[in-house]
Amino acid sequence: HNGLPVTMIVTTTLQDLQAGAGHAVTGGGTLIPISDLIQMNAPANKYLAVFDGITGQSLWLGRSKRLASADQRIMLLAKYRGCTAPGCTVNGYNSQVHHATQDWKHGGTTDIDHLTLACTCDNLLIENHGWETHQLPDGQTHWSPPPDVPLRGGTNDYHHPERLLPKDFESD
Repeated sequence: HNGLPVTMIVTTTLQDLQAGAGHAVTGGGTLIPISDLIQMNAPANKYLAVFDGITGQSLWLGRSKRLASADQRIMLLAKYRGCTAPGCTVNGYNSQVHHATQDWKHGGTTDIDHLTLACTCDNLLIENHGWETHQLPDGQTHWSPPPDVPLRGGTNDYHHPERLLPKDFESD
């Protein structure tokens, strides 16, 4: 799908994986218990994206060509889970890779830390209507409308509901 063979992509933190507890998230946004992840992973092709639960650090996969590699798409699906435009609910499987820091045609690089996901409609806002994106230090993608558009920019937490939980919330 979108250049990848049909594969289940699951993300978790190193801490939850080591503890064998908590939840993992599929590329489509489904929560699964870590115990189920470990059991399902035994016979499968293994694409398990693991992030540090404290820093959120992901793999660095730099490339010198315009199109993202399959490995980069896997990491983007795992990291963003869907379109990063504020309020957008399009999942990662139906999103495109977007050069978030600087567009390729303007000298941008196809490095994993400079890429994000955008659905077709939101990608066209950038391409044709003057919207801009940039990466925040925490790895989220910030969207900014052109000066003449009376809309607010921002980030998208729709695909990451855990960001809306109180900081002291403990998972079971």
